[in-house]
Amino acid sequence: MGEQRIGTREEWQAAHQKLLEGEKELAERSRELAEQRRKLPWVPLEKEYTFATDDGPKTLAEFFDGRSQLIAYHIMFGPDYSLGACPGCSNLADHFDAGVVHLNHRDVTFIAISRAPLEMIQAYKQRMGWRFPWVSSYASDYQFDFGFAFTPEQMQADVFQQMINEPPDWLRDWSVAIGADLEKGLAEGPGWAVFALADGAVHHTYSRHAPDGALLAPYYYQLLDQTPNGRGEEFRATRHDEYENAAIAHPG
Repeated sequence: MGEQRIGTREEWQAAHQKLLEGEKELAERSRELAEQRRKLPWVPLEKEYTFATDDGPKTLAEFFDGRSQLIAYHIMFGPDYSLGACPGCSNLADHFDAGVVHLNHRDVTFIAISRAPLEMIQAYKQRMGWRFPWVSSYASDYQFDFGFAFTPEQMQADVFQQMINEPPDWLRDWSVAIGADLEKGLAEGPGWAVFALADGAVHHTYSRHAPDGALLAPYYYQLLDQTPNGRGEEFRATRHDEYENAAIAHPG
């Protein structure tokens, strides 16, 4: 912990009040953006996508399960990831199980989607101890059509080639963690997609792609921001079973 000024309760209250004013401004701006998000036009899907699931092939429309809204998180886990899904996505996915029941009671169905074949997803899901629905788009164009995966041609773009040819240390470590070279690893993208079912048709209502700090796990993006040390200088995600004391790292 770095050196920190020590003050009186009165000094803390004055500084906290000033901070609170800024936090209220941020909250108000967040509410404004949420309203704009809800007012986005809905786009009917003209293409039907089929996914591999634990219960056999299913379409997007079948995932709604009697609800009118569907939210999907795209875990970076490609067919060539030999050591598991992206550690950062795995950090976020550790939070999903507890939230599913609350979403379901608010007319929202939750699923995770990856391009890895279903058997790879099932094995990793068992390793992590997760229960949330997670499906494979391996034989589908879905991820490419919605910008959550990239073709070999798209991977030739300068933004990708710079990361591949001149990767920072954290990206090299990430490549080792997933067991795939950067060319194949970065062909997968994380993010959220939201759909609505109306009059029997599926509509795309919203998407959120990386890079985006809010995509990070709540423990990192929200909880650590409230502590004296904050998030630290550099984010290095670790799977919960890979901590030195993994036996107590994940009670589930």
